[in-house]
Parts: sequence; structure tokens; C-alpha cells
Amino acid sequence: MIRALRALEKNTMADVRVTCITKPHPLSPHEHITHLGNPAANWKWTREQVIASIEAKTNTFYVLDPRTGKRADVGVVRPGGGRAPYLQTYADGDWNNNLLSLDQCP
Repeated sequence: MIRALRALEKNTMADVRVTCITKPHPLSPHEHITHLGNPAANWKWTREQVIASIEAKTNTFYVLDPRTGKRADVGVVRPGGGRAPYLQTYADGDWNNNLLSLDQCP
């Protein structure tokens, strides 16, 4: 999977499914996600690594809605005001919180 995540070497972009997240306190609605991953594909990256990869256009990341199977792409939100960028999903023209519905990474 590391080769797929580093698709820049081949000048192509890997499309990577996210199946889990890590938050320091999983039940807190106010904490940022610190890591994203997919244990089945054997990868876990920091939020900063995913943001850098999206912005460098080396990878795209997405989640699938478990009920509908519908895809939602992961994007970078830059709120301004000195606040840190964060990740959020985007589907059907709307930003949403599909990432927060994922299980915690092991």
C-alpha cells in the first residue's frame, strides 16, 4: 500500500479508501482527527500527511457510506483565523462529517 500511497513516483494519483480514524478522545465532538487509515490495506497516516498528500495531488482519499455504499471524497478545509486545517468529506456538493462516523483505528 505504501507504493500506492506514493503514486507520485509513477506520476499517477492513487485513490485511497479510508476506513478508520483516530481521535485522542473518541467521544469528544470537539477534537480533531489525528490519524486516518485502513487496516485491511495496512496503512495509517497522520492528518498532516493526508493534508499534504491531497494538496500535492499525490493521492485522493474517500470513504464509503456503510448504508448506501455512496462515495464521499476527503478534502482539506482551511478555516482561516490562524486555525489549523482539517479534513472533511464532500459528497453531492456538500461538506459533511462522514469521517467522524468511522470506527477508531486499531
